[in-house]
Amino acid sequence: MLGLFQFTLNFAFVYNAEAYITSGLVAVMFALLVVPNAVLGRIFLHQPITGAFVLGSLIAAIGVALLFAHEWRSSPATLQQVLLGAGLTVGGILSASAANITQAMEGAKKQPFLALLAWAMTIGVLINTVFALATAGPPQFDPRPSYTMGILFLGLAGSVVTFPLYYGLVRKVGAGKAAYSSVIVPVVAMILSTLFEGFVWGPLPAAGAVVTLVGMVVAMRGRATAPPRRATPEP
Repeated sequence: MLGLFQFTLNFAFVYNAEAYITSGLVAVMFALLVVPNAVLGRIFLHQPITGAFVLGSLIAAIGVALLFAHEWRSSPATLQQVLLGAGLTVGGILSASAANITQAMEGAKKQPFLALLAWAMTIGVLINTVFALATAGPPQFDPRPSYTMGILFLGLAGSVVTFPLYYGLVRKVGAGKAAYSSVIVPVVAMILSTLFEGFVWGPLPAAGAVVTLVGMVVAMRGRATAPPRRATPEP
């Protein structure tokens, strides 16, 4: 399940979404990851949801709506294409959330952490390979150095290094505190999108980004932690 949700569906949704909207905008939407995390955590991990979390999530949703209004007005893409990019991003968010909940369940916690992650990555690679061969044929290699460096960065820095750090952080401090990283990621992504993708700032996207981040801070400060486990009485 971890390999399917995180390393197949999540990646496929995100990369296809970026064919329609900028990667910075995708990253800002991913700040909303804590919302399905909270809902699924309530269902499967019995973690309560606070009023502050609901309020912050609504504020963040308004910020994302402002960003998409700017994207629609300034992009040559049609409204349908922008909405398709948004829909694919939502699919990526839900897939990533399902992966987060899967690795936080008791059955997953009983497994050796790095072995669990290595098997999940391997399974994800196998599924991706079969799907790619069936839909696009044999892989095509681009000899440009930028292509090779991009593949190495995504494979090593973006996966092999990043996921053990993030999932290790989730297991040590809990999903609530670890989710604060979702506020930092969009800021970095929007800066990179400005530098390399030609994203143009204005009053509307600036307001949208600020409102989204403020909403996420409010939501995560109100994110309740899981109730403490009851002590097992000694026989």
